[in-house]
Amino acid sequence: MNDSNATNGTDDIDAATVEVVRNYLTSAATEMQRTLIRTAYNTIIYEILDFGISLYDRDRNLIADSPGLALFLGANDYALEKVVDHVGEENMNPGDVILMNYPYWSSTHTLDVGVFAPIFREGPDVPPEENELIGYAATRAHWLDLGAKDEGYVLDSTDVHQEGMIFPGTKVHKEGEPDEEILDLIRFNSRIPDKVLGDLNAQIAAIRTGKRRLRELHGKYGGETVEACIERVQNHGERTAREAVRELPDGTWSAVDYADGTTGDGIRIEVEVTIDGDEFHVDFSGSSEQVDEPLNIPRGMTETVCKLCFKAITTPEETSNAGQYAPLSLHAPEGSLFNATYPAPTFTIWTGIISVDVVFKALAKAMPEQIPASSGGDIPDIMLFGEDPETGRQFVEANNDAVGWGATDDHDGASAIMHLTETMVQNIPVEVFENKAPVAFDELSLRQDSGGPGEHRGGLGLRRDYRVEGPVGALSIIQKTRETGWGIDGGDPGAKNGVVLDLHDDADDRVQVLVDNTDIYDDEMWVGMFRGTFREGEVISNRTGGGGGYGDPSDRDPEAVREDVIDGYVSREAAREEYDVALTEDDEIDYEETDRLRSN
Repeated sequence: MNDSNATNGTDDIDAATVEVVRNYLTSAATEMQRTLIRTAYNTIIYEILDFGISLYDRDRNLIADSPGLALFLGANDYALEKVVDHVGEENMNPGDVILMNYPYWSSTHTLDVGVFAPIFREGPDVPPEENELIGYAATRAHWLDLGAKDEGYVLDSTDVHQEGMIFPGTKVHKEGEPDEEILDLIRFNSRIPDKVLGDLNAQIAAIRTGKRRLRELHGKYGGETVEACIERVQNHGERTAREAVRELPDGTWSAVDYADGTTGDGIRIEVEVTIDGDEFHVDFSGSSEQVDEPLNIPRGMTETVCKLCFKAITTPEETSNAGQYAPLSLHAPEGSLFNATYPAPTFTIWTGIISVDVVFKALAKAMPEQIPASSGGDIPDIMLFGEDPETGRQFVEANNDAVGWGATDDHDGASAIMHLTETMVQNIPVEVFENKAPVAFDELSLRQDSGGPGEHRGGLGLRRDYRVEGPVGALSIIQKTRETGWGIDGGDPGAKNGVVLDLHDDADDRVQVLVDNTDIYDDEMWVGMFRGTFREGEVISNRTGGGGGYGDPSDRDPEAVREDVIDGYVSREAAREEYDVALTEDDEIDYEETDRLRSN
C-alpha cells in the first residue's frame, strides 16, 4: 500500500505537468478503446462494448483505464499480476503479446480473453542496454467461441475443462512476430475462427496504440518526470478515497440474496461490509461453498465487484488509478463461491453480477439516503447460435437487455437501463441483430407494473419478443428469477426477471430448462436459464426485472400516480391496489375515494 504522505521528490513537479500527464494517459486508454471498437469483428465488442482496457506503470499499478463493461473495472489488475508471475518479467521482450484466459487467474470465465503486453522504451534512438520496461498494456474482450463443449454459453458444466480451451499466459506474439502454431490452436478450436482471430487482432491493435502513446509520453517528458507525475496522481487518488471513506458512518452491516442455481435450492450470497475510519472491508465468507455448477466466481472478479461498489460511493467522478483502491480490502475463503479454485466451473458469472446489488443492500442499512433501492438484479441475456442460412457458416449473437433501476430518496428509478455492472454497455440495435441472425423482433416495450411501488417508484424493466424465422439455437443466462429485489424505507421490490416461451407441442424434446418458474407464474411457461433448439414461428419473450421503490407507496403524490397510469407505466389496478389512488374513467383523480383508501 502506498503512503499517501510520501512524495519522494514529486512535489518538485508543477501541477500543470501532472494534469497534462494524467489526461494524456486517460486519452491513451480512450484511444485504445476506439481502436478496439473500430477493428473488432463481433457485435458483442463493437456494439455491446463487452471489454475492459487498462494501462499500467512498470510496477503494475493501474494508471488509466477505459472499461466498456463496468464489471471489468480493475479486472485486469489481478490478471496482470498472474501473467507476470507465470511468464516472468525477465522473460518478457519488446514485441511480446501474451494471451490469458485461465479463469482463476484472469478474473472471469474462459471467453473473456485477456491480451497483455509489456511496454519498453524502444525506439531508434534508444540503445538496447537502455531499453527498459516502462509499463504494461492490457485488453480484455469477450470472444464468442473458444472450444467449449457447447456453442455460446455453457450452462451445465461441472468443471473448467468443459468450458473451453485454456491459455495460462501464452505468448501469441514473440518479439513482434506472431506464433503461427498458437494461432492454429485457436483457429482449430473455435466454431467461428475467422471472427475470433479477428477480435484477437483487434485487441492487439488496441495494445499497440497504448504502447505507442506511453512511449511517446516518456519520450516527451522523460521517464523520471512521467513516473513522478504518476506517483502524484496515485497519492492524490488514495488521499481522496480515504477522505471519502471517513465521511461514511463506521460500523458493520450484512445482506443476503440468492442466485437461482440449477438444483432449485438457490445459491447463497452473503456480504458483510465494515467501515472503520478510512478503511473499507468486504467479507464474503458467509456465502456458499463453491458448487458443481458454472456459477462460481474467481477471486479476481470478486475484487472487481468490490472495486465497482467502492468507487461508486467514493470517487465516482474521477478516472481510475490504483491509489483510489488502497482503502479497500476483502475476504473470500479459498474454495468458496467467491474464491473458486481449480477445477470449479466458472462459466456463467452471473453470481458476481447479483452480488453488486447485495453489497449495496448492506450499505443501504447504513446510508439509505446515499444508496438506491435494488435494480432489476441481473443481466437478462438471450443468445442465438446456429448456421447462417445464406453462408452456411456458424454464427453466435448475444444481446443484453436492460432492467429497471432502483428509486432513491428524491427521485424515481430510471427505466430500461443496463444493469449496474454494465453501465457503459449497450444492446445491439434491432436492425443489426435481425441482419445477423434469423430472428425478428415483434415487440420491444416497457413492462407495465414492473417498477417497485414506493413514494418514489422503481424503474421499469422491459419486454423483448424474439420471433424465430428459421432453425436456431438459443439460450438464456438469467440467474435471478426466483428471488425479488428490495426496496428502501417501506418501498416494495420490482418485478422479477424471466423468459416466456411460446413453443410448438414438441418443445420438451428440444428445450432443456435449467430454471423453471412455473411454480411462480402458472399462466404461462416462465423459465430462467434454458438452452434449446427453436423452430420457425416460435417466440422467446424476455421479461426483465424492475427496480425497487423508495418510501411508502401511499405517500406517493397522487398526481404522479395518475401520470404513470396515463403513460402506461402503472396499470389502473396497481394504482388502486399498490398506491391507494383511485381514478375516474376519464383518468382524473377521485380524491374522495383516494382519501378513503389512504385513511384505511
